[in-house]
Amino acid sequence: MLLAQLRPVHGDLMFHQSGGCCDGSSPMCYPQGDFLLGDADVHLGDLVVVPDDGGPGESDGARSFTVPVWMSRAQFEYWKHTHLTIDVVPGRGAGFSVEAPEGVRFMIRSRLLTDDEWAALGALARP
Repeated sequence: MLLAQLRPVHGDLMFHQSGGCCDGSSPMCYPQGDFLLGDADVHLGDLVVVPDDGGPGESDGARSFTVPVWMSRAQFEYWKHTHLTIDVVPGRGAGFSVEAPEGVRFMIRSRLLTDDEWAALGALARP
C-alpha cells in the first residue's frame, strides 16, 4: 500500500539495497533513475504491486505496477543464499529514501534459502 501511495508523488520507483553505510542496511527507495546503476549492480527482480484501494474502476491487472530491486554485486555475494523480504515498519525512514517523511521506513528481512530453493535457483541459472 505504501508503494502505491508513493508512486503518484514520486513517479516510478526503484529499490537499491544499501551496503550498510550511512543508513545501515536499509533498502532505499528512489524515484526511478535517481540512483545511478552500473555494472557493479545486480537486478534481483521486480516487486509486483497491486494496489488494494477497494474502489471501483480498473481491474487489478490494469493498476498493477512493478518496482525493480537492485543490489551491489559485492553485497549480493554475501546475500545470494538468502530469501529477502522488503517490509514496512513504523519509525524514521532513511534520509534519502522516499518514505522518510511518512513516519515509516523500509526494512529488509532475510532468511536462508532452503536446500530445495537453492537447487531451484541453480536449475534456473543453467541454460
